[in-house]
Formats: sequence, C-alpha cells, structure tokens
Amino acid sequence: MEYVARTPQQLGQVLRSYRKKRRLTQRAAGSKVGVRQSQISVIEGHGAKATVETLYKVLSALGLELVLRDIGSPDATQPEW
Repeated sequence: MEYVARTPQQLGQVLRSYRKKRRLTQRAAGSKVGVRQSQISVIEGHGAKATVETLYKVLSALGLELVLRDIGSPDATQPEW
C-alpha cells in the first residue's frame, strides 16, 4: 500500500503507523538500525528535524522505501512547510 506524505508531519504519522502495524516500540525500531528511541520520537513527531541519513535508517528498520514521483506543476492546494 502507498501513502502520500507531503509534509514532515504527514511523514511522521505514516512512519508511526507502520511501526505500530509491525508491533515495534520506538526503542525496538531504533535498535534494529542503531538509532536512539529519542530519534524515532523526533521523526514521528517533527519529521523536519530528522537528517536524511536517519530517515533512511528508520525506513530500513520498518521495511519501507522512499519513492519520488513527479506531481506536475505545484498549485495552491499543496501544503507549504
């Protein structure tokens, strides 16, 4: 299943949902790839504060991948962050 995350907050919500779906605590998800529980918490709550490297580690821990897709011309309905 695919989810669209256009803001850091939306990304955090998606990651939290997947982590819970896989029945992992923040600590367990982080320990799979060497990330502290506090970093998982920051990403889930405020995705903009995560480094790209940490984000990729969390995606790996959750068995997810990042897909980039052209959405065409930006319009007024796109959220600004």
